[in-house]
Amino acid sequence: MENSGTYEIVVGLEVHAQLLTQSKLFCGDSIAYGAEPNTHVSPITLGHPGTLPKMNRRAIEHAIKMGLACHCEIEKHNYFARKNYFYPDLPKGYQVSQHTTPICKNGYVKIKTTEGEKNIRLNRIHMEEDAGKSLHDVDEQNTCIDYNRAGTPLVEIVTEPDIRSSEEAFAYLTEVRKLVRYLDICDGNMEEGSLRCDANISVRKKGDPKLGTRVEVKNLNSIRNVKRAIEVEAARLIGLLENGEVIRQQTRSFDANNGTTFSIRDKEDADDYRYFADPDLTPFHLEDAFIESIRGAIPVLQEERIKKYMALQLTEYDATVLTEDKTMADYFETVISHTPNSKAAANWMLGPVKTWLNENNQEIEGFPIAAEQLAKLVQLVDAGKLSFSMASSRLFTALLQSPEKDPEQIAIENNLLQQSDANELVPVVDAVLEKLAAKVAEYRKGKKGLLALFVGEVMKQTKGKADPRMTNDLLLERLNSKE
Repeated sequence: MENSGTYEIVVGLEVHAQLLTQSKLFCGDSIAYGAEPNTHVSPITLGHPGTLPKMNRRAIEHAIKMGLACHCEIEKHNYFARKNYFYPDLPKGYQVSQHTTPICKNGYVKIKTTEGEKNIRLNRIHMEEDAGKSLHDVDEQNTCIDYNRAGTPLVEIVTEPDIRSSEEAFAYLTEVRKLVRYLDICDGNMEEGSLRCDANISVRKKGDPKLGTRVEVKNLNSIRNVKRAIEVEAARLIGLLENGEVIRQQTRSFDANNGTTFSIRDKEDADDYRYFADPDLTPFHLEDAFIESIRGAIPVLQEERIKKYMALQLTEYDATVLTEDKTMADYFETVISHTPNSKAAANWMLGPVKTWLNENNQEIEGFPIAAEQLAKLVQLVDAGKLSFSMASSRLFTALLQSPEKDPEQIAIENNLLQQSDANELVPVVDAVLEKLAAKVAEYRKGKKGLLALFVGEVMKQTKGKADPRMTNDLLLERLNSKE
């Protein structure tokens, strides 16, 4: 439906990201998630007469960091405005936001599509305070209000209408979520509401330069639901046009249970909000040195890490998987700082470690083995003291149980170290060849694939402890010497 036929979808996204500060945007109330309702409030949060707001410096730093990472221009002369609109869960009766001076302008976020890379242009990134939360399922007769979230600092990241499919929207949101987590300015947790998305959707005839009437779908709480909502709403809009009906500019909501959108209200324009400069907050000026100090604090982002790891002989796929999540990338970075064998370290991360994380439904923060310990496993295999098979099956399991112990000591205690002494292996190799004399004759007649059989038998006799390379060399030496 999306780009087939005669219609084209046009989408712009507004992403609200709660900033990782300790306190609210204009007062010292905590923004910690999960507290009892209305416990993170003060006279300022509750909008008592005579109270005055005070700006949160860390929120400004986070907003600038996001803007720089998105190639934006940073506005040096900033002020806050009052957005006059009835919010039942904002006690003041207005929201404090930036309007005419967004702190970041223009810029873009790069996404990967099936056609290649594409830049989704940004219109602006601005700061504002979050609203509280209306609870409709606590009391049968009344809506309850929790003001804990009211005043939490947000950045709103607004795209130009550059998105042309639900797949592109999915890719864009995935990149934004990854970016705020890399920058450590938002945890990106859509389930808890710390990252929320509104989608502005319209459709038009292909080739028509004029934008269609847009509909906004509010408060989508997962990347998958954003994709679904765009598909559903685009189909509805096309259906209206096909039936000769007029599309009304509306604000709608998405019901994830039945996959439909429904109208909340007719859409307001900016004039309806009656913006004016907030008289209680002084304008603030950003100096070049301050902006540059924030630029210097931006961590190495995914694109740069992928290039670095590919230079260390990792495939682009492996480098991409290892850097999808910043905490995973940081863990891998620590591993390779303790061992030069980056490829082996990647194999451990994408093999045993990822398997354990998936089976235990854990992120890397919950993985019990420290990065330095994992590096020791790589070194033990590289030194020929342990085969990868033995290390990944036996030693890895033992280390998970006792992550504080030295891996080599665990290997010694469990008699796992490889037999790398030729004097010990020669009798085993000779016994195997004598036992399989008929197969030896077949090998010497040309069945070279039987070598694996002999290696496997030696491994069986040594309970997997024989050094595979030395076993191979000893077998070839004996098998070929009498031909």
